[in-house]
Amino acid sequence: MKRYPHSLLIIYVVFWAALAVSPANRFDWFLENILVFISIPVLLWTYVKFRLSNRSYTLIFIFMVLHTIGSHYQYAGVPFGFWLQDLFELSRNHYDRIVHFSYGLLLAYPVRELFLRLATVRSSWSYWFPIELTLAFSALFEIIEWLVTIIVSPEAGAAYLGIQGDEWDAQKDMALAGLGAVLSMCVTALVQNDK
Repeated sequence: MKRYPHSLLIIYVVFWAALAVSPANRFDWFLENILVFISIPVLLWTYVKFRLSNRSYTLIFIFMVLHTIGSHYQYAGVPFGFWLQDLFELSRNHYDRIVHFSYGLLLAYPVRELFLRLATVRSSWSYWFPIELTLAFSALFEIIEWLVTIIVSPEAGAAYLGIQGDEWDAQKDMALAGLGAVLSMCVTALVQNDK
């Protein structure tokens, strides 16, 4: 099973490269991929120093795939989001909301694994800290998005931020990330208690 994370990395790199060819907006794609340019080297470095479980790598892989799709199309232009918009007669493309929810849902488990192994956090704190960290990083991400937009390209800001006319977009995104983390930790707690 040691080859499993390597397989995920190869699949992701091929997928990422395919979607890097002709993104909807190259500048927006670059801004969105700063996350990838930071995350992949960190994951490679920590793999050598501190290997996560295959479950954690799978969850990270799924999140990165969702993010890569969003960066290719610009989040507000993902076809799956338009399909959902038509199906449920929604006022906007909600793909970005799905990814924010997935951020908490998919990454809270690897964060808990880090807390358990590095900080030796136990009991209910091991479930609370991933939720807290998800909310903190979600807020930090929204602030960074805002600052990047102001500094780099105010005229492209609405497209990059993906607010689609919703003045409460940042707050809803943070709430969905927190909800995803809560759900992830509830499921993890139920599964852990069954053992």
